Amino acid sequence: MAAVDGDTELAALFAQAGGSAPAYERIKNLVTAQIRSGRWEEGDQLPSEHQLVAALGLSRMTINRALRELTAEGVIIRKMGVGSFVAATKQSSPLFEVRNIADQIQQRGHRHRTEVVLVRAETIDSTHAFLRDSIGSRGFHSILVHFEDDVPIQVEDRYVNPAEAPGYLEQDFTATTPNDYLSRVAPLVRGEHVVEAVLGSPEECRLLRIEASEPCLLIRRRTWSEHGLVSVARLVHPGSRNRLEGVFGR
Repeated sequence: MAAVDGDTELAALFAQAGGSAPAYERIKNLVTAQIRSGRWEEGDQLPSEHQLVAALGLSRMTINRALRELTAEGVIIRKMGVGSFVAATKQSSPLFEVRNIADQIQQRGHRHRTEVVLVRAETIDSTHAFLRDSIGSRGFHSILVHFEDDVPIQVEDRYVNPAEAPGYLEQDFTATTPNDYLSRVAPLVRGEHVVEAVLGSPEECRLLRIEASEPCLLIRRRTWSEHGLVSVARLVHPGSRNRLEGVFGR
């Protein structure tokens, strides 16, 4: 679906942007205002540079600057030889906190649901030496996919220490989350995050419904209770659907 119908509408929208700001800023204001209002939706195609030049009477350099900056800010995406499109909204996740993903989604006014891929006890082999050292020879392993409405936004691959959460395998993770359960039975006293940009594995890409070439945000998280290591999690998010935010001070 095209974002606007023609040159006359474009000119009217540009006039409404008004103000004394430079022309490229007014173009950016026009685009962001239409997106915030819901009139231009995720995936809508924007007018071409040629159409913007013709409709607004501005130089191609001015138009190009506005579109470049909107792309850098994540508002639109540009596909070579195809055009510019309204970008998918990126949902925020806290960088310095360990929060329940279901609560985050519900606070945004959306619906959370989980699909369970596996929950089972496993022998920890030599490829997971750090787990064996901290948890022992047996651990609980779960893989879940978290959805925001009907869009998969996280694959959660977690190993859990049975000594800290002996009832883990009996939980219904379509009704609660591992974070919620673990915070009740083994309250967090310390956590560790490592954040990376990665390509998902073929299985992670399938679960997230993304192309193999799409960058992902990976959080490797370890949490401890006062008694020892509780869990080690690999949290994979599609880069186009998520961003990490944190606040810090002196």
